Formats: sequence, structure tokens, C-alpha cells
Amino acid sequence: MSFVSIEHEITQFLKGKNIHIQLSVPQLVEKVLSRNEGKLTSTGAIMATTGKYTGRSPKDKYIVKEESVKDKIDWGTINQPISKEVFTNLYNKVLDYLKEKEEIFVFRGFAGADKNNRLPIQVINEFAWHNLFAHQLFIRPSEEELAGHQAGFTVISAPNFKADPVIDGTQSETFIIISFEQRTVLIGGTEYAGEIKKSIFSVMNYLLPENEILPMHCSANVGSEGDVALFFGLSGTGKTTLSTDPNRKLIGDDEHGWTNNGVFNIEGGCYAKCINLSREKEPQIFDAIRFGSVLENVVLNEESRIADYDNGSLTENTRAAYSLHAIDNIVDPSVAGHPNTIVFLTADAFGVLPPISKLTKEQAMYHFLSGYTSKLAGTERGVTSPEATFSTCFGAPFLPLPATRYAEMLGEKISQHNANVFLVNTGWTGGVYGVGNRMKLSYTRAMIQAALEGELSNVETKKDEIFGLDIPLHVPGVPDQVLQPNLTWNDQAQYEEKAKELAQKFRTNFEKFTHVASEIIEKGGPIA
Repeated sequence: MSFVSIEHEITQFLKGKNIHIQLSVPQLVEKVLSRNEGKLTSTGAIMATTGKYTGRSPKDKYIVKEESVKDKIDWGTINQPISKEVFTNLYNKVLDYLKEKEEIFVFRGFAGADKNNRLPIQVINEFAWHNLFAHQLFIRPSEEELAGHQAGFTVISAPNFKADPVIDGTQSETFIIISFEQRTVLIGGTEYAGEIKKSIFSVMNYLLPENEILPMHCSANVGSEGDVALFFGLSGTGKTTLSTDPNRKLIGDDEHGWTNNGVFNIEGGCYAKCINLSREKEPQIFDAIRFGSVLENVVLNEESRIADYDNGSLTENTRAAYSLHAIDNIVDPSVAGHPNTIVFLTADAFGVLPPISKLTKEQAMYHFLSGYTSKLAGTERGVTSPEATFSTCFGAPFLPLPATRYAEMLGEKISQHNANVFLVNTGWTGGVYGVGNRMKLSYTRAMIQAALEGELSNVETKKDEIFGLDIPLHVPGVPDQVLQPNLTWNDQAQYEEKAKELAQKFRTNFEKFTHVASEIIEKGGPIA
């Protein structure tokens, strides 16, 4: 099936009587409630549950092995190949399935706030609440832009259509398939809305480097002097929390591109974890959850419909999706200059990495390629407690191209714009997960503030004897003892054992990078 034929088929499908195109937020909220897809909370947000899949399904994600991409994709367990035949068969089945539905919902908009580098997209949904999610997470078009909108990529999401692995060639009932030649993402068998968002991010991670633009799994904000900061990290490490700062304007909380002119947000909204959310700790996120916002798997009081953010009985991966415009101090449009400060966030389950350290160029490249963190409970199916992991470029699940392509681009930009790079541990201190404690958010905020304001440029440091990292000995608002991880452990021998164990994990993981410059390996990694 050629692109012309599949585009024509989608065009014809969208002429059906059951199609609702570009409903407003109030209209979508009404549809969600009338179709019993969700509940209205006390703040006016919609709360929906996602059934048995409350996180992403990475083992069910595929890329069609097509002639134009087969020599570019970094094939493996993350980018799993699937045949054109399997895709075409499932595409036809899903479209036939949706044609029989009473109502189908379509959103048209953009990925990319930079008008010179954005991707026109359309999202076709079986569920009204998924379409509301797309409306909040992607960039909404003006009436003029909508009139001339031509989708460069289409997402088709049919959660209640379940594949038969024996017949359909998948590994389970769930599938997320990207076809770059057909410019289509096909999603079925899962109600988790995050698959819609992340599939488009994966698409952008393929398309942007073709135009010499670095796609990044990071949040970003800008200070009053125009100083830009990036926060890299996997889900749950603090990207959204730390970039949502009342004293700095938010550019975006999760996905960005870095061009020759600066950075831009790929999205038009935020998708924040909200387990244990409180107005006291995260006021901007808390207050953004209002009419039009979408909560996933958050337990409500049946009478008051007040959200219980401390209740993780459905999943630890509770989520809130809301428009950027629900945040008061944002950059609009979400475009800014080149970064002055780059922060790598890690949630170290070993409890041995310093809470903050300044990185050299070689260390920055090493830790970016390593992407060490801990998978937090609920983010992926089957993860019930933190697991130490390495996710290349802090976003391996979304990178279709070889990791070194992204790392080399980042390295060039760090050098070109003289950006300062820090490694920040938002994970455990004083012991491993289950023994030590999670780093206090107030301490992390103080350390980030000091880094952004240049207070760590000339501060006295001590080199970590195992990881070779330069640790500041004094940070305003943080006890000196907290800054050196070994001093927070009661058993020094146990600390050293765990630190060396993690250092060896770094070395073992880095063995797969056989083509990186030798100085990155020699000067970037652990020294003991």
C-alpha cells in the first residue's frame, strides 16, 4: 500500500458520519461524561482510568522495516522491526473497526512550537478523553492554520481493538507501530494515553536530526535575564517539578528541539506525574489541574470528587495532562535562546551519587550516553519498585537513530555555546532504596538555583574518589554533609561496596559504545 493510497483511505474515512473533528474542550468534556469514559473532579478536571495498562508498553512498540529507513534505524529490543505486511493488515483491521463505532474524535495540530520546524499532525481517537488529552498535549492551531492544515503524520488510536498475536504477528494484544513511509502511528490494545504523546516524540527524534536539529528528552525554562536551562531525565526524576519554577518562565516540561537559533518546545502541554502531589510542594502543577485537564488513574472521593494524590492503589504512575497555558509564567510561543545551563537528573537507587556535581565536557558526554537512573514504579508495565537502569541520552525508548548521533550533536552544541553541565541526583541518600531516604526537594531546588545563578562556578570542590565527579563543598540552603554521599551513610564499608558496584555497572554498560572518542571513556567515567 503506497502513501498516496493510505492517505486517500484516511481522507475517505474522515468523511464518515461518525467523525467529530476539532471539538472544543467543553464539547470533549461533555462527550467524556455522556459516554461514561471518565468522571468530573472537584476542580473541573476529567479523571479517567486506563485499565490493566497504567504505563507504557515498550515491548509492544515497533517500527516498520521499510526501504527508506532500514539502514538508518538502530534496530534492537527498543526499535523492534515489523513487516509492512503486518502493519498493513492491522491498519486495515483497525480502520474497519473504527468505521463501525458510533463516534470517532479527531484532533489536528502541531508538534513543534518553532513554526519553521514543526510537524503538522492529526490524532484519530476511539475515546473522547484521549482526544481531550491530545488537545492538551499538542499545539493547537489558529483558525487560519487549521484551514490550511495538512497532516504530516497521523496517529490512529483504538484501545479496545486487541491484536491476536498468532494471527497478527505481534507479541501481545497491544501494539504501537510507527510507519515512516506511511507517516502513520497505529496504536491498539492499550488505554494508556502516554503512548500517543511518546509515539510522536519518537517520530520527531527521527525527523529532526535529518534537519540538523537535536531532539531532547528534557524540560526547559528561562530566567529574567534570558538565561535558558535544560533538565534531562527519565520519568519521575524531576523534569516537570524542577522546571516549573515560579521565578523562571516555563518553556516546556518534557520534549524539546535545539536548532542553530535556540530551543523550542515540541509540545503544547505538560504530562506530569502526580503521585503525592500537593499545593505546598508543587503549587503551579497543583493549580493547573482544572477544567479541561485530564487525570489518569487518580483515586477520587466518590462524594466530593476530590482527588487523593497520595493514593497509589491503581498505580504509582498517576498522571495529569494540562495545557501549558494552565501555567501562569510561560514563554509563549515556547521558543527561547541557547542554553546556559544543562542539568542531567538521575534518581540513584544505590544512594551513592552526589546530589550535585559539575561535569567536564568528557564527563557530560559520558553521562549523557550512559543515562543512568532508576525506573520508578508504574512508569512501565511490570516495574513495581525502583530498578537501576541505563537509558541512553536519558530517553532510549524514544530514539530511533543510533545514540551516538544524538550525543555528538549535544557535544557540539555544548562546546559551541559554552554551556555549564551538572549531574543532579534526585534519588536516594544515606543508603540504598528501602534503607536511605529520597533527597529532599527543598535541597534539590536550592542546588539547582545555585547552579543557575552561577554560584557554583568558583566554589570549593572535592573530587569523588570513585566516580571522579567534582562535588561542591558548600551550597546555600543545603547542609554540607548532604553534599558528600559517603558522609550520609552510617556504614562506610557498605557505602564503598555499593559505590564500586554502581561504578562497575557504568563500565559494563559503556562497553557497547565502541565508536566514541577514547578521551570520553578515559576522562568521563568512574576512576575507581
